[in-house]
Amino acid sequence: MRRRLIQSTLAVVLVVIAVFGVSLVIVETRTISNSAQERVESEAVRLASIVDSRILAAENVNADVLRNPVSKTQYAVIKMPGRAPIEIGSRPQGDVIHSTQHGEEGETVTVQEPRSAVTREVGRTLLIIALVALLAVIAAVLLAVRQANRLASPLTDLAETAERLGSGDPRPRHKRYGVPELDRVADVLDSSAERIGRMLTAERRLAADASHQLRTPLTALSMRLEEITLTDDPDTVKEEATIALAQVERLTDVVERLLTNSRDPRTGSAVTFDLDEVIQQQLAEWRPAYRSAGRAIVSSGKRHLTAVGTPGAVAQVLAALIENSLMHGGGTVALRTRVTGNQAVIEVTDEGPGVPADLGARIFERTISGRNSTGIGLAVARDLAEADGGRLELLQTHPPVFGLFLSRTAPTQKGEEATVR
Repeated sequence: MRRRLIQSTLAVVLVVIAVFGVSLVIVETRTISNSAQERVESEAVRLASIVDSRILAAENVNADVLRNPVSKTQYAVIKMPGRAPIEIGSRPQGDVIHSTQHGEEGETVTVQEPRSAVTREVGRTLLIIALVALLAVIAAVLLAVRQANRLASPLTDLAETAERLGSGDPRPRHKRYGVPELDRVADVLDSSAERIGRMLTAERRLAADASHQLRTPLTALSMRLEEITLTDDPDTVKEEATIALAQVERLTDVVERLLTNSRDPRTGSAVTFDLDEVIQQQLAEWRPAYRSAGRAIVSSGKRHLTAVGTPGAVAQVLAALIENSLMHGGGTVALRTRVTGNQAVIEVTDEGPGVPADLGARIFERTISGRNSTGIGLAVARDLAEADGGRLELLQTHPPVFGLFLSRTAPTQKGEEATVR
């Protein structure tokens, strides 16, 4: 592109120089020739005037008297009646410019000048024009190079930016070049880079969330399948298979929920559901893992509460809290239900050391973890709760108490306190 810009600019300059240069050469040549002719004619008229005045004054007319007015490059011949011709200067050889004037006393004055003098003057003029044209060409080349660099360098940068986008580096450069059209392209590329960055972040987040959220259901399903392989009792096989099918359905719901949240976190299918069913399902799913760890999981609080939300999302939030207590907590894990205002609250607590003081509310931030874990579980749980119209809070750090707040509908019957083990 640089070469094309330089060539096109240089071509324009050369055309302009050719058109105006040739015209200028023709005009200057004619001007110099006409000036030389006028000079010779003027010299002839002046000599004739001098000769006339001296003849009328009866003064002597000779070469010495007339030599001073005549230029050294000119040759003059004065012919007077009854006298010998007077020659001034050297007779030029070759082509000449001449002029003949007749005086009032009958004399004839002829002035000649070699045309070579005109040729030399024309040559000097052509040389000056050529030098000016050369300077114009050099200036045009320099300006063309500067302009080509000004246009080509930004295009090279934009090409590199596009290549970086294609290679998976979506960082915008926010670089502008002072050319409106190129700046517009840079704006579009930066906007595309930001969109691609958000898309890649969302994809990575979806992959991390999916890995984290699917791990527990798959582990539970694997345990049920292992129970089936280790028993010959048809009733046990049927029971375990039924539970495994239910876990597959919940696993499908987890996948659908993750995909829905990746497209639009605000999209949900809120319904009125029974909190007891979700809690009992979580208890049944997590008891084997807690039993293997020598710990217990229980539920207590107000029964027969209904809430508005997505049962699958609420189950995922509770699963994240229960798993967090299993990994980082200690002792018995308790799920307590209560009512505050128009909200139903599910509290998850354990007898462990609690949340470190330096974490506090940051416990819900991604990659923030009190121990060597991913730091994703609680962040995903909070996002699920908020997308479902609720909220997840850390109510107490020692012992740790997490509260899931959900919108509540009127209970189906009068609530009662109960504890299930």
